[in-house]
Amino acid sequence: MRRFLVFRAFITFLVVLPLTGCLFRSRKVEQQYSSAPLKSATQQDLINYINIQADKIHTMQATVDIDTSVGGVKKGKVTDYQQIRGYVLARKPAMLRMVGLMPIVRNRAFDMVSDGSRFKLWIPPKNRFIIGQNEFGTPNPQQPMENIRPQQIYEALLIPRIETDEIAIMQNDFEVVTDSKKHKVEQPDYELEVIRKGERGWYLAHKYVFSRIDLLPHRQFVYNPDGDLTSKIRYDDYKEYNGIMFPSQIEIWRPQEEYDITLTMVKLDLNLPLPDDRFTLDQPPGAEVVRLDQARTAAPGSKGGDGH
Repeated sequence: MRRFLVFRAFITFLVVLPLTGCLFRSRKVEQQYSSAPLKSATQQDLINYINIQADKIHTMQATVDIDTSVGGVKKGKVTDYQQIRGYVLARKPAMLRMVGLMPIVRNRAFDMVSDGSRFKLWIPPKNRFIIGQNEFGTPNPQQPMENIRPQQIYEALLIPRIETDEIAIMQNDFEVVTDSKKHKVEQPDYELEVIRKGERGWYLAHKYVFSRIDLLPHRQFVYNPDGDLTSKIRYDDYKEYNGIMFPSQIEIWRPQEEYDITLTMVKLDLNLPLPDDRFTLDQPPGAEVVRLDQARTAAPGSKGGDGH
């Protein structure tokens, strides 16, 4: 019960913005069949693409529209939340900041920063300041959005390099797309599976699906060492930014927690300087402090609630 109450603060910005529950996500567009000639690539070509792109991008700064939904087979329904405007900053190796704004009035709904291991979250509507670790235990199935962590956003935005101590395996496969008559058809693709050695042995860490139309990664699947699919990420509408191809829409689906976040780029700048102070979030005066790695909640003004 204690953990349940603490995590509820994390999604206050979504709790105050719900739309009527529904069983569909009307904003989604199905992938369309293309009659363009299929392109060919080798396994090394695909590895090189991922690594070259990873080496090119050091920072990103984006204005985004954020669409969120919760639910699926487990809950028996899908609830969409009202779209909000936001800002995302990312800097390698693991820095992330994400800000969401309330609709219409554009007051800050949430402000979150992370250094890759710890995060801080300020929720102005509740004047609550949360500090914790990105890693967490058993997800709360009743409140899926309580389990969002900054690293899940970061790993979707900036695809990591395939390191020399990892094993990459390529296979020819098919993806299901929709033709002009709304029929489901199969279209060839390439799949690149990345095997990583963990504490308990080798496991599938990532799988990338490359379109044969443009040879760009359009899907990423992320797995944990137990073999569970933790994230399914879709990349759509690639555009060129100073010689770098980057998707204009990124959808993150977390099947275990059953929540979905779609980030649509309104404005994107890559490799601009992002100093440390852009990733600084100080505790606001009088805010209630919640420390997820401690057994108590610090009341406003209490000792140990400095947020550092």
